[in-house]
Formats: sequence, structure tokens, C-alpha cells
Amino acid sequence: MQRLRLKADGRIVELRDGQEIPLVPAHPADAAMQPAAAQPAVRDLRRRARLTQLEFAAKLGVPVETIRNWEQGKRAPRGPARALLAVIAHSPETVFAALSSEPTAA
Repeated sequence: MQRLRLKADGRIVELRDGQEIPLVPAHPADAAMQPAAAQPAVRDLRRRARLTQLEFAAKLGVPVETIRNWEQGKRAPRGPARALLAVIAHSPETVFAALSSEPTAA
């Protein structure tokens, strides 16, 4: 009997001898993902800012589970989150100040 598992990212893997074997080759969306070394190192960014996971999540406006998943490599930041982390890498004080300020009424 073949045992299959649907992964959170949409991949289907076969469970065989305690191993997960991809059932289908990686889909084109995977090719768009950057290698791990090129992605923002979320843990390093957070530590440089001297913030806990909870504080970092609050400043970014995301659940703390998201930060944990990024740091543990379970998920990778995509789209706007990846762009925001790249900007934080260059100017964290400016980003955190902008995120904490209230928008002014026009």
C-alpha cells in the first residue's frame, strides 16, 4: 500500500521507510524560490535588532508562528515579506520607525 502525504506547500510526497520521497518533480514555482543562502537570514536580522521572536513579529505585524517557521526553515518569506526583510537588513531603524508610526490623516 502506498502512503502519500500532502505537504503544506502543496507538494505530494510518498512515505517510504520513514523517508519522504517527492512524488512529482518540483513545480515551476519552486524554481522561483531563492536558495537558502540568498534569502534574508531572519534570525540574524532579529538578533541584530535585539528583539525576541514575539517583539519582532509584533513590529512586522505577523504571527509569531510565522517568524518561528522562517527561522526554522519550515517556510520562506515570500513577496512583500521578503522585500520588507531586505529593507530591514539595510536600515532596520528606519523600517521599525515607519512601521510604528501612525498614518496621518490627509
